[in-house]
Amino acid sequence: MLRQNSGMRDISVRRVGFGYFVRPAAETGTGAARAEPALGYLVEHPDGLLLVDSGMGGDDWVDAHYQPRRVPLPDALRAAGSEPDAIRYLVNCHLHFDHCGGNPKLAGRPIFTQRVELDAARRTADYTLPELIDAPGLSYVELDGETEILPGVLIVPTPGHTAGHQSVVVRRADGTVIVAGQSHDTATAYGVDVLAHGAGIGDPPGWLGRLRELDPRRVMFAHDNAVWEP
Repeated sequence: MLRQNSGMRDISVRRVGFGYFVRPAAETGTGAARAEPALGYLVEHPDGLLLVDSGMGGDDWVDAHYQPRRVPLPDALRAAGSEPDAIRYLVNCHLHFDHCGGNPKLAGRPIFTQRVELDAARRTADYTLPELIDAPGLSYVELDGETEILPGVLIVPTPGHTAGHQSVVVRRADGTVIVAGQSHDTATAYGVDVLAHGAGIGDPPGWLGRLRELDPRRVMFAHDNAVWEP
């Protein structure tokens, strides 16, 4: 069970903008290209700052295919009122290039990841950019399922986009906030699945019931500026 934060300073969650990329028409399902933000989140916890996702890495193929316009990690954190040296913990919702690009600049911090996700990133060809995964000094805390990593901060597996995708649940005094990463591409898609789950129709992901049990007040995403609210 997720512990409450009684007696503790409340936990804030702030968005970090890492720029945007252009998803080609062949990948959107709409027949048209779509520009998507690359978003991270700062969780200001009494035990230290936790960063969820660290921006976009790249190589020649990535740059030609996705046309990213990156905001470097230091600049993105500065705009959100922080800096790299202040980050104490790191979570990646998954380890594709557009979520862990700044990890090499945060060596020495514990990186919380599902064991299955790290294994896929290391063993699967073309899964991600290998230099982002095993850069010098990176330190992983491998998880096997749901884990409370700090008081009031819970990691919940939300597989689908990748087998090891995970979401971050933050219990605040004014209600639970969930950083759902790329569990869904958009807040609208998440809302459609919530309604389907409640109505007992369609095929929403099996883990959605767990997120609904946590009664989120807000759910935020990696590639959508919109926020889902009940």
